Amino acid sequence: MAKYDFDLVVLGGGPAGEKGAAQAAYFGKRVAIVERAPAPGGAAVHTGTLPSKTLRETALFLSGYRQRELYGLTVTLKADLAVPKLLSRKDTVRELEVERIEANLARHKVELIHGEARVTDPHTIVAGDRTITSEIILVATGSSPFQPPNIPFGKQVADSDTILELDVLPKRMVVIGGGVIGSEYATMFAAMHVKVTLLEGRDRLLPFLDAEMGDRLQGAMKSLGVDIKLGASVEKVTLDDDVNVFLKSGEMIECDKLLVASGRSGNTKGLGLEALGVGVDKRGYVQVDENFRTKVDSIIAAGDVIGFPALASTSMDQARVAVCHAFGFTYKKQVSHLLPYGVYTIPEVSCVGFSEEQAREKKIDYVVGRALYVDNARGKIVGDKEGVIKLLFERDSRKLLGAHCIGDKASELVHIGQAMIALGGTVDTIIDMVFNYPTLAEMFKYAAYDALGHWKRD
Repeated sequence: MAKYDFDLVVLGGGPAGEKGAAQAAYFGKRVAIVERAPAPGGAAVHTGTLPSKTLRETALFLSGYRQRELYGLTVTLKADLAVPKLLSRKDTVRELEVERIEANLARHKVELIHGEARVTDPHTIVAGDRTITSEIILVATGSSPFQPPNIPFGKQVADSDTILELDVLPKRMVVIGGGVIGSEYATMFAAMHVKVTLLEGRDRLLPFLDAEMGDRLQGAMKSLGVDIKLGASVEKVTLDDDVNVFLKSGEMIECDKLLVASGRSGNTKGLGLEALGVGVDKRGYVQVDENFRTKVDSIIAAGDVIGFPALASTSMDQARVAVCHAFGFTYKKQVSHLLPYGVYTIPEVSCVGFSEEQAREKKIDYVVGRALYVDNARGKIVGDKEGVIKLLFERDSRKLLGAHCIGDKASELVHIGQAMIALGGTVDTIIDMVFNYPTLAEMFKYAAYDALGHWKRD
């Protein structure tokens, strides 16, 4: 007789939960997922990654953004039809992804249990009206938008989840928070002719980006019509017919809709983890070591619930690695240190490896090469006048250190740089490669040529 009902019970059916469960089941473990929502997928499928990116693509299509200058068209957006179109496409994508997840779990013979979960001892979970035991428990419950207590959330004031419930396209919107989520939604609504004001308390947007790319993005956002106010601190928000946002500078901004993007908090409330000795910080994030183990031997955690970087891509691999360590599998022992970042603003920005600032901080002698979309045949075809690919090479070894892209398909193109860095590729490797023509990918070759020119001039 087995000592436990399952070898692994996963709390949460989002990206981390699904991939962690499938990893254990692949090696023959008996696995169950406990999910409190009606369908698996987590925030990535239902309120975050996929819905926002689907809305972005739909907004680009409905607004005619890509065709405005390319064909000299003036597109009139019918606001009363825009919201139903936006939401219907989002729902379609969500349903298709839920079907894929459910099929994947069924293929791996992972049992899906619906209900609120509570961990009562290191091996026991109460899930709804059912009590189950497991050798290992994987906490992958994700995160939720943080709601500052001084903000009156409701119909006029949304967070990054409830903004998806809009029933009418606003004419004026204020976004508090110039991080990834705030910047993405600001550009999305601006593309749909909404007057958007973006408030950020720091002196620049997205400081993790290479400074040049951050400046290029900020310039593109301003061209799109986003009014960016840096160093802007919000004192209070009041409601009447409008939303009134008062800044500490004394300025007051009126809008129809306020979006507050003030970070996220781990979904650990009510799980009972602290009572068992699992470390949980003030934002609800579970504390783990480098192998994703908590202070309780049988409990591991991965994904957004452990905090930064809180990306669906990293969450999936964190869960796989956590499960492999927990059961002693030798298959996957660590998450790659080389993580690509994708920001789905308009235009997209994506990066991997060193920025110029990081290279200087580590006193690395480097050479930069750039290629512009406006000089690329495919870039001319799609009408992208702002896009740039920027490559950093180490001067002595000639190896690629970092790849930074802004423009159409940036989040796809960056993986060429990622593979090149991982394999130790050099400026000569890229120059020797033959790229399809016309493609945006060909810009890697010309960015390498540009860098080679700097080597010769220097």
